[in-house]
Amino acid sequence: MADIVAFAGSNSSTSINYKLVRYTVSLVEKHQNRLLNMVDYNLPMFSEDLEREKGYSDVLVDLMEQIKPADGLIISVNEHNSSPSAYFKNVIDWLSRLDKDFLLHKKVFLMSTSRGKRGASSSLGIIKAILPRFGAEVVATFSLPSFNHTFNESKGITDAELSEEHNKALELFLSKI
Repeated sequence: MADIVAFAGSNSSTSINYKLVRYTVSLVEKHQNRLLNMVDYNLPMFSEDLEREKGYSDVLVDLMEQIKPADGLIISVNEHNSSPSAYFKNVIDWLSRLDKDFLLHKKVFLMSTSRGKRGASSSLGIIKAILPRFGAEVVATFSLPSFNHTFNESKGITDAELSEEHNKALELFLSKI
């Protein structure tokens, strides 16, 4: 049984990426799952001065303690103006300062969604390129376009083709951990 940590790259209380992650985790059986809500991880904007003066916050250390023992991560990243959100980039910056190899040997199922037709695919591509720098292996990706038309909170992914694509990506991820 693998240990999986799942979270969205958003700190919004109404995050659609969190809804996608929560749905995805509900499909995982036979593994230990921890679903993190990033609303609970408020980090100041990274600066070397702040790091030098105040060190690392308890919130950051707690987040690292959640990630470190995990065999795999399920992450869904949001997008602001065709880029990852400043929040998620900041989380990566802080974690990488605490431990440059904070994702060493972690298998990642990387997802994204948006209300638009591109499903935050630009952000997905950027984060897919960044995570291996910290030791991660992105083993599967999935982008859900037009969230308001392709997802229902009680049913999950409502488009049959997208649901099948999501399930195949999840199965691939689970086969690698």
